Amino acid sequence: MLRVDNVVKEYALRSGLIGGTRKTIRAVDGVSLEIAESSTFGLVGESGCGKSTLSRLILRLESPDSGSIVAAGRNPHTLRRSAIKTWRRDVQIIAQDPAGALPAHMRAARLIEEPWRIHGIVPKGGRAAGVLDLLRRVGLDARHGQAFAHQLSGGQRQRVVIARALALEPRLVVCDEPVSALDVSVQAQVLDLLRELQAERGLTYLFISHDLGVVRSMATEIGVMYAGRIVERGPVAAIYANPAHPYTRELLDAMPTIRAADRPRRVTPPPRPASLATDVRATGCPYGLRCPLATTRCDTERPPLRAVAPQRFAACHRAEDMLGRTLYPILEN
Repeated sequence: MLRVDNVVKEYALRSGLIGGTRKTIRAVDGVSLEIAESSTFGLVGESGCGKSTLSRLILRLESPDSGSIVAAGRNPHTLRRSAIKTWRRDVQIIAQDPAGALPAHMRAARLIEEPWRIHGIVPKGGRAAGVLDLLRRVGLDARHGQAFAHQLSGGQRQRVVIARALALEPRLVVCDEPVSALDVSVQAQVLDLLRELQAERGLTYLFISHDLGVVRSMATEIGVMYAGRIVERGPVAAIYANPAHPYTRELLDAMPTIRAADRPRRVTPPPRPASLATDVRATGCPYGLRCPLATTRCDTERPPLRAVAPQRFAACHRAEDMLGRTLYPILEN
């Protein structure tokens, strides 16, 4: 359903207003991934790693500098203007901030109906019944349809966003941090709804989040992103049980746990760079400045994303050392 092949996106930064130094930042650095139809691919990483930029490239909100993207069978960046509108019916987004995604002057029912107006695919006489059906499908009713966004709770607003995305019966849905702005109890309700809708409609999800617990409950495959690159990719269960990249281990160790016995015995890593955009080294491994396993090879040779086990890929020179053992015995040895 989605194929991203060696996609690169760069931005030019300038320090100072006049005569400042110009610098190019590679927000997406040669990313490749595939998502099978009716499955969920989780994309995780800290803020600023390039997750949302990648989603904007997939949605054709921005254009890549190189590489190719095929979503729902077509490359949106090579389509003629007349074909783009049809393609957008197949690829929709559930945004991170439901309040920002919903215009304040429109009632929820009109917001859900708006895609039909734009695409002209549902007769005007049948729209009211269709909106009510979508509201009920996401756990709302006619009363919510007459409300403005500010009159709805955060969970209700997100359900309206989901209903609007489903109005066009898409094949691929980009979920960009869809529950990060919600309370935990509401998060669970929205995630259950997304799973139910996927089972009913055969939807394919690209699920972007910084919350590894949420991704574990949703995805079948995961990609870990750091400094614009995929540094590890593979089945969710295998990666969570036995990561092959030190950065993945760092993310997993940061997950909150209930029992003290479940907390890992930490080893203090080197100082963390202040900004991924400005402090990632130009040569060698981008994670090398933070990695407790870094060697002299990591200073000069950038590791490619390579197969390290069946269905497992990692961009680390010591991936084989990571697999089968925890991080801490390696450090102690």
